[in-house]
Amino acid sequence: MTDANPLLEGLDSDRRAPPCVLVVYGASGDLTQRKLIPALEALASDGRLSPAFAVVGVARTEMTDEEFQARVRRAVPEASGAWEAVVGNFRYVAGSYTGDETFERLGQVLTELDEQVGTSGNRVHYMATVPEVFEGVTAGLGRHGLGEPRDEGSFVRLVIEKPYGRDLAGALHLDQAIHEVFREEQIYRIDHYLGKETVQNVLALRFANAIFEPIWNRRYVDHVQITVAESLGMGHRGGFYETAGALRDIVQNHVLQVLALTLMEPPATIDAKGIRDEKVKALRAVDIPAPDDVTIDVVRGQYDSGWVEGEEVPGYREEEGVDPASRTETYVAMRMRIDNWRWAGVPFYVRTGKRLPKRVTEVAMEFQDVPHLPFGSKETRGLGPNALVLRIQPDEGISLRFGAKVPGQAFRVRSVSMDFSYGAAFLEETPDAYERLLLDAMVGDPTLFIRADEVEQAWRIVQPIQELWSDDATPLARYGAGSWGPREADRLLERDGRRWRSP
Repeated sequence: MTDANPLLEGLDSDRRAPPCVLVVYGASGDLTQRKLIPALEALASDGRLSPAFAVVGVARTEMTDEEFQARVRRAVPEASGAWEAVVGNFRYVAGSYTGDETFERLGQVLTELDEQVGTSGNRVHYMATVPEVFEGVTAGLGRHGLGEPRDEGSFVRLVIEKPYGRDLAGALHLDQAIHEVFREEQIYRIDHYLGKETVQNVLALRFANAIFEPIWNRRYVDHVQITVAESLGMGHRGGFYETAGALRDIVQNHVLQVLALTLMEPPATIDAKGIRDEKVKALRAVDIPAPDDVTIDVVRGQYDSGWVEGEEVPGYREEEGVDPASRTETYVAMRMRIDNWRWAGVPFYVRTGKRLPKRVTEVAMEFQDVPHLPFGSKETRGLGPNALVLRIQPDEGISLRFGAKVPGQAFRVRSVSMDFSYGAAFLEETPDAYERLLLDAMVGDPTLFIRADEVEQAWRIVQPIQELWSDDATPLARYGAGSWGPREADRLLERDGRRWRSP
């Protein structure tokens, strides 16, 4: 079966998964319960799953098939009848992620499902585990012949959650290990941000409208700001975050993927190869900072105690599972340069952080000032630069800011916004990111998944920052929880005569 479905095919009425088995490693974990199971239920309710669909959960926790099915039902308490019929096909395999007994039993269960449910030898292996076991699971699949299709008409695919390695060397090592079992076209590296409608809408906004693409360049754009803000702290993830930090957790993947879609040139074709080729070219145009540039253009921060949404919250070092002397960054701000014809000289400012005032992800493109303003300063006191803002979450939509006359006898001009909201514009409900990406993996559409060379280039961009920050002597700015970050991040823009926008 060939892997080719264009992005613009979308979730139309004919787009359904073929018969297959989704094998979920880490089936007893949080990601499976919170994201994967609800997404599968939505697909079943919408008629997107084949009657010959099954899930095999694999995890260390001891469970029977019936106990796993009951656990799945609890994850979606108000499920449809279509979901109940699907859950009856769910099976469970308990065991070590590296033990041969686990994979022997898994092979038996997959054969039984082919015979009993009619899954036709089609498999999608989903790594919902901690990254440390990716390599072991892949090796086990290889040893037991579970990485190759049963025949010419069937498929086997591997979906891998981030983080894909901890650095460039780790990513290259993991790629080598996985490619010993799976070909690149079988591998689907998932970043749920790419499943969000507004992220995909960057392509539609640019390449389906004559009014935007001509001004999407250095002649008209003054600068671009990308913000990925979270109001939450660590919860029970302090131990994990100590090994990750904002640079690995958000910048290397989410931020750089959104950046690539913003930077990329028009693809020759709107399909997986065309779009991913242009994303890689865009990432290769990002200037890789020298150590001196990191010191000047990158700010690392960590939150102290403060107030968020009316609640007093502890500082990062006081969170559960965090070293009281931790130097892990919870905030990163960067000034990035792009070395290509379209964007030369246009600064891209990115920031991400925990315990900021609110949860918001957006791309804001601010345009250059008009060459001559024929109004006085008094009449234009409320007028700012034109801006195009893509809101990725939580209120998905697009805003265009421009100048307009204020009603009244006096002639005054101020900025106003024209807003497009997905919720208001379309009657159909926007699919969850995991809903879209799971279906893409089953139908064989890799457009919204990340290719090996994309991952490697993203690590090359952040590698100099990682290396410099490995030295405990590098500065760590402090910011109060509930603020928009450390003062050093404000100065990053102020020295260029700019300032962060207020989302």
